[in-house]
Amino acid sequence: MTEGPREDDWLLSYGEGEPCHYPRFPRGRMMGPVNATRTLIIGLGNPLLRDDAVGLHVARQVGATLGRRDDVEVAEESVGGLRLMERMVGFDRAILIDALRSGRRPGTVLALDPCDMRTQHSASSHDVNLPTALALGRRTGARLPADDRVEIVAIEVEDVETFDEKMTEAVSAAVPRAVERVLAIVARQKEAA
Repeated sequence: MTEGPREDDWLLSYGEGEPCHYPRFPRGRMMGPVNATRTLIIGLGNPLLRDDAVGLHVARQVGATLGRRDDVEVAEESVGGLRLMERMVGFDRAILIDALRSGRRPGTVLALDPCDMRTQHSASSHDVNLPTALALGRRTGARLPADDRVEIVAIEVEDVETFDEKMTEAVSAAVPRAVERVLAIVARQKEAA
């Protein structure tokens, strides 16, 4: 017979009622699979919403340039908040590539850190922004990259509301610059290691 969770294995709910079902992880223990790679590069976006797919396009080109390496994993995701945090578990560093709407000229490539990303990528009111998700993950004991080891390459977009698989001209022209920026970060991280 399997023994049930001990009371100290669970975060208790506030107020009266049943305990929450969020397991507490002992320090140093990881949630999720053990990853042999150290850096995770994630291109974020929706492939059907025109310029929102820019992160996916950049990640594909970065992956093709880097090839298979033991120290880097390149992925494409359409998630944010808690699911993005879960994807980062077990990695020492992360580079996120995403679309940004800040009023700058479309195609502008920026380097940001998690504190610059106070909005959430998810449309769900039940999700949280990246800094909150990382803080919550760390509180549960998940091994996540430190905030200063999470870098964001953002590309200013023009149109993320039109259903189309083709990006606008300015954003499409920015992809090679964004790829160069990501590769420069990877090279810098490798030198620092």
